Amino acid sequence: MALTRREFIKTSTLGAAGFCLASRLRAETGLKIKIGACDWSFQESCNPDGFDAAKALGMDGLEISSTDEAKDVLKIADPEFQAAYKTAMDRTGLAIPSIALGLMNSYPLASDDRGPAWLEQTIAAAAALNAKVILIAFFSDGDLLEKAGLFGLGGGTLKEKELDVVVERLKVAAPKAAEAGVILGLENTLSAAQNLSILERVQHDAVRVYYDVGNSTYNDYDVPAEIRDLGDRICQIHFKDGANNLGEGQVDMNAVAKAMKDIHYEGWVVLETAIREQNRDASFRKNIDFVKSMFKTA
Repeated sequence: MALTRREFIKTSTLGAAGFCLASRLRAETGLKIKIGACDWSFQESCNPDGFDAAKALGMDGLEISSTDEAKDVLKIADPEFQAAYKTAMDRTGLAIPSIALGLMNSYPLASDDRGPAWLEQTIAAAAALNAKVILIAFFSDGDLLEKAGLFGLGGGTLKEKELDVVVERLKVAAPKAAEAGVILGLENTLSAAQNLSILERVQHDAVRVYYDVGNSTYNDYDVPAEIRDLGDRICQIHFKDGANNLGEGQVDMNAVAKAMKDIHYEGWVVLETAIREQNRDASFRKNIDFVKSMFKTA
């Protein structure tokens, strides 16, 4: 039975007690967010030891990969692998905000028969690791648009048959995610309006949008307007701007910050930013400082 919006939000709020860990950042900068990074961008893909480096740079956590190995049982479902992450979290005090099903770019949810089982495995793993969001990726082979542009980005017409399969599989997975206190976040090349149409078809608050300000900017979408249109249907946000540092490229970060404040966004900003001059730590430190400056209060 599907939860009502009010019931799901109440459940999610109770399950998000870990957000209190942001008190230090809030006291220092007035941030209403926590800062993390994608483990693949941070060059620590599927590596629990990467949490130590993330802590040293002042992050609150890492979004981890569910591996790109298209096996019937994903590595993230292995209790020993989960235990290594739990040890890393205990050691550093950092959290896992989300688990990314990036392998669905090559093995799409719409067409791979293993997709529903992978969702179930990752939902269970997310619950075990206290991760509140699963990123379901729809790029490359999994793109839901025909004629996607360079790097899987760009406009086009909807792949209606594939979309129908995705909607049905999400309808099955959503109640299981809700029971586990997990949100399924859709990251794709679609517009906000197209994503809202999917959410209306699924009709469950455990399915929301994982918004990426870089992807949407390079798709020529009106990012501030989309953030406001999506509102609380955004479960998490990626920050990036192509090969640029934040604030130095095409993404209007001032407008992004205002739109996020307008919708009262509270949660994670996850950096998927580029490494400049082959210096990972300096690059991420600069972008972390930039995000902190975005949300300072007077």
